[in-house]
Amino acid sequence: MSEWCGVRCEIINNEINLSFHENIKLSQSILVHFIEVFDDAAPINGSTFQMIPVNKRTVTLYWPYPFHIAFAELDNKNYYIILVQNMYHRSRKINQEIQSKDRCRHINEIFKQTLVQYHPLRRIKHYHEPCNMSSFNLSCFYDDNLFCLCNYFGQQRIANCFEFDSKKKFDCFGQSNCQNEAKCLQDRSQCPQTSICVCRPCFYGALCQFSAHGFGLSLDDILGYQIQPHITINNQPFVIQLSIILTMIITIIGLINSILSFITFNNNEICQTGCGIYLLNISIITLFTMILFALKFWILLIAQMTYITNDLFLKIQCISIDFLLQIGINMNRWLSTCVAIERVICVIKGTNFDKNKSKKLAKFIIILLFIFNISTNLHDPIHRHLIEDNDNEKRIWCIITYSSTLRTYNTIMNLCHFFIPFIINLISGPFIILVTARQRKIIRIQESYRNILNKQIQEHKHLLISSISLILLAIPHLIISFVSGCMNSISKPLLFLIGYFISFIPSILTFLVFVTPSTSYKQQFLKTYERYKRTIQRRLHLVL
Repeated sequence: MSEWCGVRCEIINNEINLSFHENIKLSQSILVHFIEVFDDAAPINGSTFQMIPVNKRTVTLYWPYPFHIAFAELDNKNYYIILVQNMYHRSRKINQEIQSKDRCRHINEIFKQTLVQYHPLRRIKHYHEPCNMSSFNLSCFYDDNLFCLCNYFGQQRIANCFEFDSKKKFDCFGQSNCQNEAKCLQDRSQCPQTSICVCRPCFYGALCQFSAHGFGLSLDDILGYQIQPHITINNQPFVIQLSIILTMIITIIGLINSILSFITFNNNEICQTGCGIYLLNISIITLFTMILFALKFWILLIAQMTYITNDLFLKIQCISIDFLLQIGINMNRWLSTCVAIERVICVIKGTNFDKNKSKKLAKFIIILLFIFNISTNLHDPIHRHLIEDNDNEKRIWCIITYSSTLRTYNTIMNLCHFFIPFIINLISGPFIILVTARQRKIIRIQESYRNILNKQIQEHKHLLISSISLILLAIPHLIISFVSGCMNSISKPLLFLIGYFISFIPSILTFLVFVTPSTSYKQQFLKTYERYKRTIQRRLHLVL
C-alpha cells in the first residue's frame, strides 16, 4: 500500500517499521493482521502482505484503516504480536522490534493433549491459566478459531479472546499472475487493494518466477535478487563482487585454455584420428562458451542495475544465451566422452584400428551430438519469456515457465547429459589399462600379471589422469547440486553460486586435462608454438 489515502490522497497512512531479531527465521514475505475492536459489535479483521527485502531484517508497511491490535504471520503459522493499543491514532508512525518472546503459541504447545481435545466451550474455561504461568511468559496464544491476548485485570492476567480463523485463505478470484503454481493471496476478501504470491518450496521471487532447485540453476535464479538496482558495483553485496571476480578469472583462464588447445589440436597430424577432431571441436566450443558466459553475467548485472531497458535486446538474450551456454557445456561433456570411447576402441582393435574411418565417423558423430543436444534442450528457449516485476523496483526478469511434466522431463535430460558422460569417463581409463594388460599377458607368458599391469599404468598414465581429472572436476558440482537440495533462502546463494561456476571448470581445463599429461600432445604444442612464434617475428620484422 502507498503512504497516502483519502479522496484526494490528503491523509497519511499509518507507517509501521518492523525489525526482526536475528534469532527469528524469516520467510520471503510477511502477512500482518490488523484487528479493529468494537464495544457492541464483532471485531473487523484486515490483512496486508509485504515482501521482506533480500539481505535485510526490516520491513516497512502502511495501513489506512483504524486498528487496535496488530500481529505478524510468518511461515508455518508463526504469529508475533506487534502492537496492542486502547486508542487508535491516525497517521501514526510505529517502530517495533519483533523478538522471540513476542511469538504467540498454539494451544498444542501450552496445554496437555487431553485438554486440547475438549469441546471448545469446555476448553475455553482454561484459557486464563497459561496467562498466569510465569514459565510460559505469554503475551498471546491461539487455537483454530480464537486469538487470545494475555492482559492485566487488576492483579491478575486473564485471556482476552476474539474470533480469528487461522486457516482462512484468500484468493485472487481466479485472476492470478503468479508463476509455478504459486498461491495468489489478497489483503481483504472484499475490495482488496494488494495481492502477493506465496511460493511453493524451492521457488521464489515476487511472482515465484524463479526455481531454486539445485541441479540446473541459472545465474538469474541465483543472483537475480542479490543485485541491487541503481547502486554502483563498489556498493553491491559481497556475493556480487565475488561473482565479478570469479567470472573474470574463469573467463580469462577459459580463453587462454581454448586458444592453447586450438593451437595444439589444429594440426593435420593430430586430426588424422577421431580423437583429434573431437579435441579440436572442444577447444572451439570452449572459446564460444567463455564469450557467452561473460556476456551472460555482465548483461544480467547491468540489466538488473536497470541500465539496460531495451525490451527487444533483453528478449533476444533471454531466449538465446542460457540455451547456447547449456549446449556448449553439454557438447564439451559429450565430446570428452567421445575421446574416451575412441581410445577404448583403439586399444581393443590395436593394429586393425582404421584412422580414416575414425575421422569420418567423428565428423558424423559431432553433427549428431549437436542435433541431440539442441533437440533435448529446445524446450528451454520456447518457454523463456520476459516479465516485469510488480514490486517497487519494477525490474525485468527472464524466466522459464514449465508445467510439472515438462519440469520432470527437463530434470531427466539434465541428469542424462551429466551422468552418462560421467560414468563413461569413470570407467574408460581403468578399462583401457586392464585390456592392454591382458593383451600383453598373452604374449609375455613368463612375466607376472602385476608387473605387466604396473607397466601399463605407467605407459597409459596420461589416459588415467585425463579420466580422473574429468571425474574430480564433475564430483563437486554433483555433490553441491544434490546434497543441498534446493535454495530455500535467496539470501544465502553462495553454495549454489559455487556449484554454478564449478560446472564451467571442465571446459576451461581442456589443455591441462588432455595436453599436459600427454607427451605427444605436448611435443606437438611446442612445435606449433615455435612455428607461430617464428611467423609472428618474421611479419613484425617485415613491418619494421
